[in-house]
Formats: sequence, C-alpha cells, structure tokens
Amino acid sequence: MDKIRIVGGQSLNGTIPISGAKNAALPLMIASLLTEEKLVLENVPRLADVALLQRILGNHGVDITVAGKRNGDDPHAGQTMEIDARVIVDTTAPYDLVSRMRASFWVVGPLLARMGEARVSLPGGCAIGTRPVDFHLDALRALGADIDIDAGYVVARAPNGLIGARIDFPKVSVGATHTALMAAALAKGESVIENAAREPEIVDLADCLIKMGARIEGAGTSTIRIEGVPRLRGARHSVLPDRIETGTYAMAVAMTGGDVTLAGARADLLESTIEVLRAAGAQIDVNNEGIRVRRNGAGLFPVDVSTAPHPGFPTDLQAQLMALMTRAQGRSRITETIFENRFMHVQELARLGAKIHLDGDTAIVEGSDRLKGAPVMATDLRASVSLVIAGLAAEGETMVQRVYHLDRGFERLEEKLSRCGAQIERISG
Repeated sequence: MDKIRIVGGQSLNGTIPISGAKNAALPLMIASLLTEEKLVLENVPRLADVALLQRILGNHGVDITVAGKRNGDDPHAGQTMEIDARVIVDTTAPYDLVSRMRASFWVVGPLLARMGEARVSLPGGCAIGTRPVDFHLDALRALGADIDIDAGYVVARAPNGLIGARIDFPKVSVGATHTALMAAALAKGESVIENAAREPEIVDLADCLIKMGARIEGAGTSTIRIEGVPRLRGARHSVLPDRIETGTYAMAVAMTGGDVTLAGARADLLESTIEVLRAAGAQIDVNNEGIRVRRNGAGLFPVDVSTAPHPGFPTDLQAQLMALMTRAQGRSRITETIFENRFMHVQELARLGAKIHLDGDTAIVEGSDRLKGAPVMATDLRASVSLVIAGLAAEGETMVQRVYHLDRGFERLEEKLSRCGAQIERISG
C-alpha cells in the first residue's frame, strides 16, 4: 500500500495549477444519463473517484471515451470526456460499486426520470457519519415515484413519468439537491425546490443542464424552479475549478510560509475561506492568473470558525484549517456542524505534537511553536490532506499511510507540492 513521505520545514514558492472540481465532475457525469445525445465534459480531474464512476456508468451501458492530448496541450490541464448514454442496458446500480462511493447513489434520479425505473443499492455508512438518503427518496416520492426498499436496494418506479412538484427539504443537502434537480429536469410541469443547497457545484450542474435544454432558474439560491422538458440534448461543458483543492493549498502555503499562485482558482467560489485565511495572517490577492497566497515571516493568528452550508465555511476544509491552527499563536475553536465523526484526524495530528481538546462538536486548538514528524494514518480524504499540511511544517520526517484516500480527491498532490519546493514523495508498496 502506498505511503507519502514528507520532510518538513520547506516554504512553498511557485505555481500550483488547480484541477477541475471532483464534487462538480461527479454529478455532471451522472447527468449524462438524462440524454440520448453525447455530453462532452472538459477539465475533468484524474481521480480515483472519477475512474470508479466511469465503471459505474459503464455498468449501465454508458460509453465513455477520454480525448487524447494534442501537441501543445498543457500537461496539467484536465481531461476531456465524451459520454454517450444513448443506450441504457441496465437500470441497476449494484452494491459492490455504490458502496465504494456515495455519490454514485445519485444515478437513481436520472435513471428514474429517463427510464421510469431504477434499482440502486443503499450506500451504507462511512467514516464521517451516516449521511442517510432519506431526503433523496422523499424528493423522488414528491415527484410521483413509488419507492420500495428491497434487500438493501432502493427500487424506484415511475412508469408514466415523473410529475413536477414542490420539494421542501427540512435540512440543506447537496446530494439531495443534485438528485431532485436532475430528476425534475425531465418531469412533467413545474417543480420548486425549497431550502436547496447553494454550493457552486449545484450552480455548475444547473448551468450544464441548461446547455442541455433544461429550464432552470434560481440555482445558487435557496429556491430553485425547474420547468420540466420532454427530453434533453447533448452539450459541451467545462468543470469549474476545485474550491476545496484551492483552499487546501492556500492553507498549506499559510502553514509553511512562502509565495504561491494557485493558477485557475476562482476567488468567488470560496469567499468565506479567504476571509478566514486573511484573519489568520495570510496575504491573499486575486489576479488574472488565479489567487496568490503569501506568508513571509509573520506568525499565524488563531481564528474561531463554525462549518456551515455554502456560503459558510466548508466542512471539507475543516480538517485542513485545524492543521493550520496547530501553529497559530493562541487558542482557536473549530466547530463542526455538518457531519458527525469528522474529528478523526485529531488523534493523528496529536501524534505530531498538536494540542487539541474535543468538546462535543467543537475542537479547541492550542497553537504550538513546533510540530515533530511521526508516522500517521489517514482516515478519510480530508483528514489525509490535513496530515500532509501538518507534515510540511513539522520538523523531521512524517510518513502518511493509507494515502489511497488522497487519490480520491487530490490530483497529483505530491507532484504539485514538490514543484513548489516541498520535500514530499510517494513510496509504493
């Protein structure tokens, strides 16, 4: 099993290209199930989760080709995918595939809307909480689907098609908003989604669906209106840059010091994160190339942060911020309001010398002058990269094990960091 070895103490200087967003690419790939025509996606990141979703869609009969690179292409640009779902050969998504990636459950909406039926395995639990799919199913029921649970599978039927309806989520859910949005695009009549998620990835999906012929208003607000259409056509769409990757590398620069341009990053996608980083002492400037992050000599200041749905501080950056705060000059408080069990990185950060006390859903971090390298174990995707950030600033060697988590969400992590001066390498085997 691969490991990542880091020798800390080096500042980061240079340019890091920001990849396409995984959390946008996955629902966009799934949206291909809504049309018989070809969907072309540009700037798709090369990640384990993307490759797994290719397999899942292939199981339904979807043909996916990745365009070859041409002379002169940027070697760090995302891949271009041509997705052809003209013939759906199977409306079942099996447990052995769905259990490996929760987002694959979202195929239930497009399959039901286009084919009138879907049989999709329940995804089960995960390391950072149960994240039930009740909201997804309630949305589909509101649109007129018959839903049964049979031997661990959701069996959804709408033989006469879905009917537009009002969907009022009791709690903001990104996944359920994706599901409702895709299903409503082919429903008869108008649908209104209330308390919809406002994340940029929702807007990106809506923009793509509109290019495909969907009639959608209000994406990015808490109320989305969809006028269903009989069919959707093909389209070409570029995946937006990854705001979580952007925030992660910005925190790495703030942690180590240095001067890095995050090429292709969009500041409008992570305004709350930029505010927190500036409060912590990082200098952040927006330019035509992307976002420039600097910290030269000055210490880090403690901040108090609570995670919240967009436009609040993202839960997917909570672990990275905690790593950063281990070097702040004072006490910081980080409260997790989105997922239970998302403090599993705390005990691993403590192995590096971090001083963190847990009080319910709040982590109290006492900043320290130094961290010391040690062997650590990754527990999930975001926890993994928080350990990398800490290792970049720790004295001596840090060995991060179980880095397959990182490959799910960070494209060429060690290469991007090493090009900016980090002593980091992957050890295979």
